[in-house]
Amino acid sequence: MLRLGVLLGLAMSVAVPVRAETPDPVTTFSLDNGMEVVVIEDHRAPAVVHMVWYKAGAADEQPGASGVAHFLEHLLFKGTDTLEPGEFSATVAANGGTDNAFTSYDQTAYFQRVAADRLGLMMQMEADRMLNIRLGPDDILTERDVIIEERNQRVENDPAALFREQTRAALYLNHPYGTPVIGWKHEMEALDLDDALSFYRTHYAPNNAVLVVAGDVTPEEVRRLAEEHYAPLPPNPALGERVRPQEPVQMAERRLSFRDPRVAQPYVIRSYLAPERDSGAQEKAAALTLLAEVLGGGQTSVMTQKLQFETQKAVYTSAFYSGVSLDDTSFGLVIVPAPGVTLEEAEAAMDATLAEFLETGVDPEQLERIKFQIRAQQIYGRDDAGSLARRYGRALTEGLTVEDVQAWPEILDAVTGEDIIAAAREVFDRDRSVTGYLMNTETAEVTQ
Repeated sequence: MLRLGVLLGLAMSVAVPVRAETPDPVTTFSLDNGMEVVVIEDHRAPAVVHMVWYKAGAADEQPGASGVAHFLEHLLFKGTDTLEPGEFSATVAANGGTDNAFTSYDQTAYFQRVAADRLGLMMQMEADRMLNIRLGPDDILTERDVIIEERNQRVENDPAALFREQTRAALYLNHPYGTPVIGWKHEMEALDLDDALSFYRTHYAPNNAVLVVAGDVTPEEVRRLAEEHYAPLPPNPALGERVRPQEPVQMAERRLSFRDPRVAQPYVIRSYLAPERDSGAQEKAAALTLLAEVLGGGQTSVMTQKLQFETQKAVYTSAFYSGVSLDDTSFGLVIVPAPGVTLEEAEAAMDATLAEFLETGVDPEQLERIKFQIRAQQIYGRDDAGSLARRYGRALTEGLTVEDVQAWPEILDAVTGEDIIAAAREVFDRDRSVTGYLMNTETAEVTQ
């Protein structure tokens, strides 16, 4: 943080350019069974991050079995033919490491951070559970209760989470991105052993996986260990292309009001369908990435300056966009009204600010500051092997390539104010949007 503060101070005084001197030291190759391997060298500490990414997430589930991808992630910490339940994580800890996993819409990833000389052991255990998971009825019942309780804590007990879930479901009329990663509760309660094993046997195969190793390793060492532990695993010859239901042409704006007595702070959120980063064509996503920063990325952003400081219509504003997605993603705007300002008045003030922004354009000085900050963040992000491993693993399971990842900083840097306005005009189509009001049950009715 101190170094970043110094750099930002220099930017304001003399506009010192910041560039990464060389691309990340990345080597890629594939095993004969189709497993992709990415090696990111960083010899500054004798540690390594080992990640296995599966090109399968919540959006790849069968209809009626929502939550099974996340359910299976939990179940993989049970036993295998050679490991007892809990032994995997216990072994990692006994070797001085940490491990975890996560599920998203487009991928499921398992990872460990250990001393570099323990890499072979991590590969041995991860390869084992790619092929030899051992599950029984008791495992299913116990872990199903765990994920249902997780949903209760993270979603059912949080009106904002329920509101976001409903908003996302309204945004995606047909695509599975409208179904929550954790699953709909009534479908989670029906998940069984067959659901879990079907997803496992279909998607957990080396030809559907990306191995990312970052840290104190060499490509030659990783290749030798991967050939020993992962290469013997058989591919799934029946694995097909990732085909999901796509969105129809959206022709009508959607609006929703979500009421809950637990809501302490009402707010407005609007989400638009937006294009994702496409391999070899990332320019539009780059413009949208910068648009989110220009509009709602901090104290100097357009919405903050106009709505919080000038008109005092809001106590908080933000904009968000995540371009790394296999299919169409979303661009969102949030406004939390100031005391005495209704949700309708806050939305009207937000729309007026957007209209003014589209007419006046992007402040060149603000855009350069944002680019400078992004460049600095990218440079210091290279100090974290886990962050680098996630950057590449996520990209490769979303349809991007190593070359796309390495080209991204220069593509961002080349975006102009005109590019940002053009992207905004294209995305801000109310017929491809959902506007939601989160409110307390005592909040006055609104007129749509």
